[in-house]
Amino acid sequence: MSRKRNVIVATGLVVFASAGLAFPFYMASKSSKGPVIDSSKPLPPQATFRGPYINTGSRDIGPDSNIYPKK
Repeated sequence: MSRKRNVIVATGLVVFASAGLAFPFYMASKSSKGPVIDSSKPLPPQATFRGPYINTGSRDIGPDSNIYPKK
């Protein structure tokens, strides 16, 4: 029974790893029909909220004092 269980677990791990490795290729082929983010639409609130905090750890230059108009 132990050998049979080991084969089942090994097969499950191989299937899981194969699915994980194949997922990026599946998403790339699925999204090749169109862009993932439509540049003609405004960004969703989550993306605009995260934007200013991406480089908060930078101490070499400091914050940007310019005000840029939205497009």
